[in-house]
Amino acid sequence: MTEPIGEEAETESTAEFRSVDEQIALTLDAAVRPRPVRVAISEAQGLLCAEEVVAEHALPGFDQAAVDGYAVRSVDVRTAGDEPVQLPVVGEIAAGSRQPRRLQPGQAVRVDTGAPLPTLADAVVPTGYTDGHQAKVTVHRGVPSAGYVRRAGEDVQIGDVAVRKGDTIGSAQVGLLAAVGRAKVLVYPRPRVSIVSVGDELVDIDRTPSIGQVYDVNSYALAAAARDAGAEVSRVGIVSSDPKRLREIVEGRLLMSEIVVVAGGAGGSAGDEVHAALSDLGRIDMTRIAMHPGSVQGFGRLGPDSVPTFLIPGNPMSALVVFEVLVRPLIRAARGVRNPHRRMVGARLLSSVTSTKGRKGFLRGQLLRDEGNGEYLVQPLGTSGAHLLASLAEANCLVNVDEDLTEVSAGEQVKVTFLAQRA
Repeated sequence: MTEPIGEEAETESTAEFRSVDEQIALTLDAAVRPRPVRVAISEAQGLLCAEEVVAEHALPGFDQAAVDGYAVRSVDVRTAGDEPVQLPVVGEIAAGSRQPRRLQPGQAVRVDTGAPLPTLADAVVPTGYTDGHQAKVTVHRGVPSAGYVRRAGEDVQIGDVAVRKGDTIGSAQVGLLAAVGRAKVLVYPRPRVSIVSVGDELVDIDRTPSIGQVYDVNSYALAAAARDAGAEVSRVGIVSSDPKRLREIVEGRLLMSEIVVVAGGAGGSAGDEVHAALSDLGRIDMTRIAMHPGSVQGFGRLGPDSVPTFLIPGNPMSALVVFEVLVRPLIRAARGVRNPHRRMVGARLLSSVTSTKGRKGFLRGQLLRDEGNGEYLVQPLGTSGAHLLASLAEANCLVNVDEDLTEVSAGEQVKVTFLAQRA
């Protein structure tokens, strides 16, 4: 059985808490999509198309052979299924040939896959249907008109929409853009996210911590999570808690980011100092959220461009959960993704869990599939404590426990949120 997680184990009234759904709606309302930019199609993969790409050229641009074989008039080989038909081979056309050729009735031309058909030819007899001779070919099997031929415009015709606005550009879309002759395409760029870590106890990973010091985990972990969500990430790293210095750094990041995340900016006296240092850049709402871990957090729209800014806990486990629940959907929305949320499924618990009353729990788990009936099963990970980062590394899902539940028994159904899939 798992237990309430660290900082969330207290039993204070939750009447002043905001629900998770309300906080998600509030943050998503702040999503700002970066202005479209035109990039080379080789740089467009993974981005959302910002225009309707209309084909100015047909695909294919000419009638071409779909297989290696012999270009013929189908009428000349229609009886080949009853008895072999012999045709003189009057030439050969290779793929890429630009030499026009005309086929006469009762003739054949040897063609490679992708080669343009000669005039009057309306079909291709595959080499396997013949004896393969080069001077006079014997055809053992007929083909219908248009058989083994890719007609001009069969794939895309002039005026067709090749890639639609809002489509994610994957390898197939890049190939299609190239096929219709587009060198560049208008896309929505990745939202720029700046990750700042605050804490006088922090040292970077290239140094050895002294007594009382710990490695800066958050700037690395959150930067990785932001990249996974599709952002262009600037890992600012450790910033002094000195109010003037902190304010200068964050103010600078607001000018070059669509989202700013300050880890270590919520909770305790350190969180109060961060809030005070940034308060003149805009309003930061510090209403507690009815979730665990990570109920202590802040959100505001700072700077002249009202950039969405998160103050999240310094505890790495809590920081990653808050990022997953609130920051990741905002990044996805800023990218223009139609559904910014991860997939959720129902699963049966393999062991019981406990949760904090009045708060929605996001507990790490390992999602499995019953090979017999296809049912999803979930094994909660970790026994206690918001600090168990290792168990989150083993998790492939978050178990969602409703606010009104304090315990869910083994065998009961719960909702789980998929995390990134392992390769």
